[in-house]
Order: sequence, then C-alpha cells, then structure tokens
Amino acid sequence: MKQVLVFDFGASSGRAIAARLEDGVLKTEEIHRFSNDPVSVGGVLYWDILRLFHEIKQGIVKAKKAGVEIAGLALDTWGVDFGLLDREGRLLSNPVHYRDARNDCFPEAFDFVSKEKMYSDTGIQIMSINTVFQLYALKKYDPSLLERADKLLFTPDLFNYFLTGVKKTEYTIASTGALLYADTGEWDYEIIDALGIKRSLFCDIVKPGAKIGLLKEDLCKELGVKPFPVFAAPSHDTAAAVLSVPTAEKDFAFISCGTWSLLGTELDKPLINENTFNDNFTNEGGAFGTIRFLKNIIGMWIAQECRRSWEKEGEVSMKELDAASAASTPLRSFIVPSDNCFLAPGGMPGRIADFCRKTGQPVPESRGEIYRCISESLALEYDRFILSLERLTGKKFNVINIVGGGIKDKLLMQFTADATGKKVVAGPAEATASGTIVMTLLALGELKTREEARALIARSGGITEYLPENTAAWQDAKARFSKLHERKD
Repeated sequence: MKQVLVFDFGASSGRAIAARLEDGVLKTEEIHRFSNDPVSVGGVLYWDILRLFHEIKQGIVKAKKAGVEIAGLALDTWGVDFGLLDREGRLLSNPVHYRDARNDCFPEAFDFVSKEKMYSDTGIQIMSINTVFQLYALKKYDPSLLERADKLLFTPDLFNYFLTGVKKTEYTIASTGALLYADTGEWDYEIIDALGIKRSLFCDIVKPGAKIGLLKEDLCKELGVKPFPVFAAPSHDTAAAVLSVPTAEKDFAFISCGTWSLLGTELDKPLINENTFNDNFTNEGGAFGTIRFLKNIIGMWIAQECRRSWEKEGEVSMKELDAASAASTPLRSFIVPSDNCFLAPGGMPGRIADFCRKTGQPVPESRGEIYRCISESLALEYDRFILSLERLTGKKFNVINIVGGGIKDKLLMQFTADATGKKVVAGPAEATASGTIVMTLLALGELKTREEARALIARSGGITEYLPENTAAWQDAKARFSKLHERKD
C-alpha cells in the first residue's frame, strides 16, 4: 500500500497531508499545519521562504513519526512568484510577494510589449501581479539582482530544488506568469527579449506527474528518512484544485474558492480572441494538457483581511461571525470585490465602509453586516462572470462545482446558488491537496486516468449540494450590483 505525502501551500497557511488508497476510497491524514505569514522589511513585502521550507522538513519528520513510509512527495503553491538563484545555486534574495507595491509600475511594460501582443501570445489575464510584470519591476528597481541571477524558479519549483537539487519548471505554474506561448506551452522569448530579460534564466519545462528527482542525501540524513521520489504535481494550486473537481462531465463550470476565487471551465485548447481579451479571461495550463479558461476574482481575501483586523481587537469566533451574518439584513449593501481598493492588506473593514459610503449605500457597521456584505457581493460577482463564461465559450452550465476552503462558508454557497439560479456542488474542501494527491498516485501507477482520479475524489466524501432558493429577491440586487460595476469600469 503506497502512501504519498503532499504539501499544499495557500496564501495564508500550509499543510502536509499523508494519503493512501484503501477500499476504493482516498484516506487522508493531516500530518502538519502551519501559518504562512509574509514579512514586510524595508518597505518590501516578502515570502518567508526559508521558514516555509523548514515547515516542509517538519512535515517529513512528523510523517516518519506517524509511521508513514513515503512512496512519493509533491507540492503545490500559489502562482506567479519566484526565487532567483546564482551560478552556485544559492538563493539570492527572499522571493517578493505578488502584493508588493513594486508591481504598480506594470503599465510601463506596454511601452516594450503591447497589451494586445502580450495577451494574444500568452492568453493570460492582464494583472499587475503577473510574473512578466514582476520581472519588469525588478529590472527597473533592482537590475543588479537580475544580472547576478543564473536561474529563475517559481515557488514550487524552488521548493523542489531545495528537496532534490534539480532545477526544473513545472508547466502549470509557469503558465501563470504570462511568459509562455499559450498554444505550445513553451517560453515566449519574443516577450522575454523585448523586456530585456536574459533567456538563460529560464529552466526546462516538465509536465505534471514528471519525476523531479530523489530527496537529497544530506536531507535524508538530517531528517532520518530513506530517499523517495519528488514529483511535479500540477504545481499551481488552481490546476490541482481543478483536477479534483468531482465530475464525470466533460463540460463543467468550476470555482476554486479560497483567498482568490478562480471561476472558469476546462478546455482542450486556448480560447483567445477580442472578446476574451476585452473580458480579461485567462488561459492557464492544466493537467493532462488541458487549458484552464478562467477569471481571477478576489475571493475570501477580503473576509480574511477583515478577520485579521478584528483579531487585533480580540478573539474572533467563526461560528459567531456566521450567525451574525445570517441574522443581518439581506441584500442591503454591496462591494465590487475586484475593485483595486480591496487588493492591498490592512484596514479592510474601513475600506468596505468607505466604498459603501462613496457609492451612496447603507454603510455596514457590525461585523455581521460586513461579513454578509462580502458574501453576497462575492455571489453576485460569481453570477456576473458565470454569464460571461457562458457567452465566451458558447456553453451552458446548469451546475457550478465549487471546491476549496471557501465551501465551509455555507451562506456563501447558498447565496451563490440563489444569485446564479444554478445548483451548486460544493467539495472537496481540501481541493488543491486532493488534486496533488491524485496526480502523485497517477505518477506512481496507483491510478491510470484523470477520469479515475475524479471518480475516486467523488466517492471519497465531503460533497454537499445547494439548490437555488428565493431567486426573485436577487433580481433587484443584480441590477444594483451591475451599476456598481459600471462605476468601476
């Protein structure tokens, strides 16, 4: 019986999960959980990458203590961010967080590569956080660092390098950066050259399921374990989450609901045209050569930031927040989650109040009112972009599959069913981990096909359905929300 150990890194926390196949279902055990806390130093927001690698080592040690014999390890993380290595393979600097203010200069990059060229080549939604813009900012503000750099590794590739000593770039994570040709999955050296970035930074690309290498000998000695293979799962967390969608349908709509909400569908090839450009939909690489055609939406980030603010005043109970939200007046005030005013960390409750005040709406004051405002606004945002997805693809979706930690917000799930008028199938909650697990099992030969993997997740539990209720009450809300969006646009 082969057991795998996977690490799932979110924007605010990470976890190590051991998994195995038993009696036709997936058995999992959380071995280790830890926070992921960015650190601001000298006005720059960094990922604490060495502490996170320490947590990987802790997870391996705890798995050993729990009696787990690791047949394979894989991990997934958020997209776009990267580390730079020198010629000796040493990390030159802590990776900078995608929310750092350095990316504000991104429109200047269009002086070298037009927005239209960038999208037609890569199919990637134009966002300030994209790797291509981070590289431009680095060239502008710290060119000497780029000159000293020998290789660029995205965050999961960097962890894999720390584990194995092998420098490879996994396809799905590379696809997030607006640096690949969407149709071939190869490095877009036209854009790279135009921005003055040296080609030698970029490593060979491998597909999900590829073996990166064995755990290094020095780590085996340090951790007291035998060598085991490290695999490239779908290293981008959304790619892993989409692989975990428990459906047998070829055409399905999904929302990967976490710090970000990624709303889209799975396609056989990129969908790039004037309409997808104008609607700013993205084409990212998926497992098994698929394309994740989706829209990036600010998701649970706004609620998470509110909780962080409230925790400074004392303990915050999620049970009490949910109850207060449910008791608050429905459909009273809305925000536009994608508004840039909600992108940066800090002071989120105040920014929500300011937005409502400036748009002539009742200002939510209590925690319950603020929380309900966020959830209802997200549901309306989902409805807006589901309609866009249907228009752009020419497909009709009667069901929305929602995966990820956001499914624990039962009110949000019901609001989404009500706002869209569609059945919501919610689960699994640990979607990114589930996708990483099944890909590792596929790499080990324990599973054979993508369909078998999804069927396994579907019968392993944790799936809840929500049917639309009281949809008429949401019609006026949609009209009001649309006017808020027109103001933003």
